[in-house]
Amino acid sequence: MDTCYKGRFLTLYDDNGWEWVKRNNCRTVVVIVPLLDDDKTIFVEQFRKPVQASMIEFPAGLVGDGDNFTEPTEEAARRELIEETGYDSASMSYLCKGPASAGLSNEELEMYLAADLTKVGEGGGIDDEDIKVHVVELNKVDEWLQAQEEQGKLIDLKVWSGLRFLEKVK
Repeated sequence: MDTCYKGRFLTLYDDNGWEWVKRNNCRTVVVIVPLLDDDKTIFVEQFRKPVQASMIEFPAGLVGDGDNFTEPTEEAARRELIEETGYDSASMSYLCKGPASAGLSNEELEMYLAADLTKVGEGGGIDDEDIKVHVVELNKVDEWLQAQEEQGKLIDLKVWSGLRFLEKVK
């Protein structure tokens, strides 16, 4: 396997003609599916340069971001939830784990259900992040997501799997 390029955050490999990337700055990615007590959930919106569009997503982020490679995934999920949404969770439950895009990257996602939420801050991200927070009633999610698409926003596919988990717990 040959290293084609090594950047600050990604390394591109050629493995006998198959090109793929690895993140240099984390172990995995956490995705948080928030459930508020009043049957609402929380989405975040941010502009994503690779697709040149605003995305509607569940809160998510890198585990072991930077040099903290020993950070537990559940701790990273709570940290990312607070940073992005301003909510903290008293109950974080593991849902599933799997590859993000197995043909392109070795990156794995680990999904958590966040319940018993308390507003502790404004959210919006850290540093240069510009994250908008959307609290949406579960019984209006489909219409809300359709309206977002009609406005030209992209819906992250992880939203659909997260909503499936919310259906199971409701």
